[in-house]
Amino acid sequence: MPRIRWRLTTFRIIALAFLGIILTGTILLMLPVSTRPYGGASFADAFFTATSATCVTGLIVRDTSTFWSDFGKSVIICMIQIGGIGVITAAVMLSVFMRRKISLGQRKIMQDSISADNVGGIVKLTKFVVKGVILFELAGAAVLYPVFLREVGPIKAIAYSLFHSVSAFCNAGFDLMGYTERFSSLTHFQGNVLVNVTVIALILIGGIGFKTWGDIRTHGLRFRKYTLQSKLVLLLSVFFVAVPFVLYLAFEFGDLPAKERVLSALFQAVTPRTAGFNTADLNGLSEGGIALMIMLMLTGGASGSTAGGLKITTIAVLLCAAAAAFRNHKDTTAFGRRISSETVRTAATVLLMYHVLFLAAGIVISRIESLPLLTCLFETSSAIATVGLTLGITPGLSLVSRGILVALMFMGRVGGMTLLLSAFADKKVSSGRLPEENVNVG
Repeated sequence: MPRIRWRLTTFRIIALAFLGIILTGTILLMLPVSTRPYGGASFADAFFTATSATCVTGLIVRDTSTFWSDFGKSVIICMIQIGGIGVITAAVMLSVFMRRKISLGQRKIMQDSISADNVGGIVKLTKFVVKGVILFELAGAAVLYPVFLREVGPIKAIAYSLFHSVSAFCNAGFDLMGYTERFSSLTHFQGNVLVNVTVIALILIGGIGFKTWGDIRTHGLRFRKYTLQSKLVLLLSVFFVAVPFVLYLAFEFGDLPAKERVLSALFQAVTPRTAGFNTADLNGLSEGGIALMIMLMLTGGASGSTAGGLKITTIAVLLCAAAAAFRNHKDTTAFGRRISSETVRTAATVLLMYHVLFLAAGIVISRIESLPLLTCLFETSSAIATVGLTLGITPGLSLVSRGILVALMFMGRVGGMTLLLSAFADKKVSSGRLPEENVNVG
């Protein structure tokens, strides 16, 4: 029999690193000290929560505020932070802090982890990312502090403002508002302009990607000098916020006063970008509003950002390819640059994989739980896109359905191509080419 060799590639290291954090978090959440009253969570609840936190999703089976102790909440926010900046980034920054030398192999892993263009200057870029994360999260916490000061007092307000700032910036969607109503997310602040604007800003800044941060830092507002990726990310980010905002404002939340209606429309247009918070009861949306949110969840944030799930750059590349086909152009182009056919092929593969998995999982859960298909598709799109928005069915799902959501969350955060490359890294690539024959499409 031929001998099977299994190499520890960079993509496998990234996948295993996320799995290691999830398992560690699961063990910690099962400790008696992690819940209140003391006793610890079951393996199923702890594993689901650890996966959701590490994969910065936000789907929960236990109310974060009322079920978990202060220790349990600390474990959750640590997993969110590590999952948001990336397990590899966090590990390398720890090595830098301890003054350990970073090898070329480690730099390569870092490059794949944060979607950097090359290995050169990767440690410097990682330091910039970490400094930016700390700056934005502390700024967000400082702005939110006065709000929570009125809600929970001076000491708890520090923890609450930091927790929500980190959760928003990492696009995680975990909240501590269960003291007002269990599983309520941020509906308590539906009309609060400060909370809405701050959380929206943190979501968008965390979701545009570290590469775009670098372009903004280097070139300021000179959009022409940005890289192609940054241009596509910013352009489509504006589009996928503005259009849903107008649609939600026109057709949803009609029973709310003017200020709350505007804020709700804007917040619900932004939060599907893998964030997971909501300020309005999503069960009050029409079927069209729910379908629109599913579509938004499957656009995602930028590559190399705190966001997981399908990336907006994937959508951008395919839109450019479609535009080239409509114009009968041979090359896929954007902003005076040509996009390689390999990139287009990868984007199509990733999109197909995500859509097939989210649809198949939704159908399976609908049959298992005897629930409406649209409701189940909302949950599966939320899981695979690592969004965390829910129509309230997740806590009541069976262990089989929860297992499906766990698998979707893990794949969504680690990345579809990462898992594919992990699985097929040892396959030999043939250098030969077969005869060509046309297939009619369209």
